Amino acid sequence: MKKLDLEEILRSLVDVEDLELENVEIDAEELIVKVKQAMLPLVLPQAQVPGAAEKEALPEVVFEKPVGEYRGYIEEVTLGATRSEGGTRGKVIKIGGQRTLYHFEGGWVNRPVVSFDVFDIPQPQFPKALREAWGEVWDSPAEWAREAVRRGADLVTIHLVSTDPKVKDTPVGEAAKTVEEVLQAVDVPLVVGGSGNPEKDPVLFEKVAEVAENERCLLASANLDLDHERIVKAAVKHNHNVLSWVSLDINDQKMLNRLLLEEGLPRDRMVQDPTTAALGYGLEYTYTMIERIKLNALKGEKELAFPVSCGVTNAWAAREAWMNVAEWGPREYRGPLWETINALAVMLSGADIMMMLHPSAVQAIRSIIDSIFGDYQGVEIRYEDWLKV
Repeated sequence: MKKLDLEEILRSLVDVEDLELENVEIDAEELIVKVKQAMLPLVLPQAQVPGAAEKEALPEVVFEKPVGEYRGYIEEVTLGATRSEGGTRGKVIKIGGQRTLYHFEGGWVNRPVVSFDVFDIPQPQFPKALREAWGEVWDSPAEWAREAVRRGADLVTIHLVSTDPKVKDTPVGEAAKTVEEVLQAVDVPLVVGGSGNPEKDPVLFEKVAEVAENERCLLASANLDLDHERIVKAAVKHNHNVLSWVSLDINDQKMLNRLLLEEGLPRDRMVQDPTTAALGYGLEYTYTMIERIKLNALKGEKELAFPVSCGVTNAWAAREAWMNVAEWGPREYRGPLWETINALAVMLSGADIMMMLHPSAVQAIRSIIDSIFGDYQGVEIRYEDWLKV
């Protein structure tokens, strides 16, 4: 044990010869400090620290973007057709076409786009935030689609969920008329979704492809559990695209893509959807899978070299997005934020189409897309400068 008075302790910590303590009272004759010898710090006066007198300037940091080189590329797919192309759309949307993994590498041709989901029947099971956003128009798919475009949709996805025999079993002819009404209400490209019923969907898509001939819609979707060959034939005959959908399995994605190509679907007519899990329910797995798809495609794996579509609205299936729990914060903000975070994640991993529902989430994502591509009108930000701070 070593005994030191307080003045000696403080003098050992600072380089001061004459140390006087003011307004300090120690109610003891001496201060005893017990330490292990191995724990004693070596305190050197500033003058004895090697190199203390010489202040060396930090070297200048030069930031260089790590630009990768790839031998593959993502197919470019065109959605919609103008009157000069045989359709009635006011514009076309091109997706894909990337030749690099990241936008800053310079090989991005087309920006990601947002599609608003519209349903052919009202959705009373929607969370409150979505009912408030769409409740006034959801009795009419055409009005719903028109409002979606007004709120920023690049595309509109009409889900014909009522055709499911377990829902309303709407005849395919009646469902096709709903598609015609939506086509007349808006002039943006259209994505047409079925009910997911493996017996009904192939028949439905054949009829939809016929009534929307030459509009170059995206038929959503073909999967391994239904007669995808019928969907491909209808798409090729009537000039449409096909969404290749699997459930979070990259090997299934390669297999289905290969089958669709073998059945006659042109490469520039395919979009793939590996399934989007929600934040907290597997989003990190979705992120990794999309990134693997894009990276393998750019390395030359042609069976995966297609644009990616993501059902971001799956975020609303997470209880954190809608459940009324006071400790989680107000639902009117929590739900849109949950969808925004999901959209941002899949977009950064390489998604080309994000199917979304809440107007606030769409507005946030469109602002981010604009900022990435230099169209955001605001304070100029040099992100490279952050690395020099």
